[in-house]
Amino acid sequence: MVSAGDFKNGITIEYEGGVWQIIEFQHVKPGKGAAFVRTKLKNIISGGVVETSFRPTDRFENAIIDRKDMQYLYNDGDFYYFMDNETFEQVALTKDQIGDTLKFVKENEICKLCSYKGSVFSVEPPLFVELEITDTEPGFKGNTATGATKPAVVETGAQIAVPLFVNQGDRVRIDTRTGEYMSRA
Repeated sequence: MVSAGDFKNGITIEYEGGVWQIIEFQHVKPGKGAAFVRTKLKNIISGGVVETSFRPTDRFENAIIDRKDMQYLYNDGDFYYFMDNETFEQVALTKDQIGDTLKFVKENEICKLCSYKGSVFSVEPPLFVELEITDTEPGFKGNTATGATKPAVVETGAQIAVPLFVNQGDRVRIDTRTGEYMSRA
């Protein structure tokens, strides 16, 4: 059990039949009246965000979120398959469960599957990946204004913006959280 007075960013709690993660919190002590805790909560299953206030003495159950490293195997069109490298158990997830998280992930990469009470609700890709540029226009000499970029397609089919000096066949490092080009690999 955790009380509202002990909230910290990132804690997950059970509240009103859902599982919520605390994104922001603030202890407020007004001149008149009782103190309260103003919070911004994110529903970890649906992704919805709400703002609400609690008394510092309100108590909530901790929600235990399991994060397990699993290898992304393949996609057969309907399902995405992952394998636990210790037990070789396979898990199949639908496109709705995956969302847009695997657009920079190749087969055989290690991802984290997040689950609550045995039910997988999200996939966390690696923070950085190295991919090959499969299609981009060549950069022209003299067309080098500061920060100029051009569109490029990587081997997973995702499109990113890269600097003009990056060519087809180059390997690049990408931040999967933002989808931004980091450097050449």
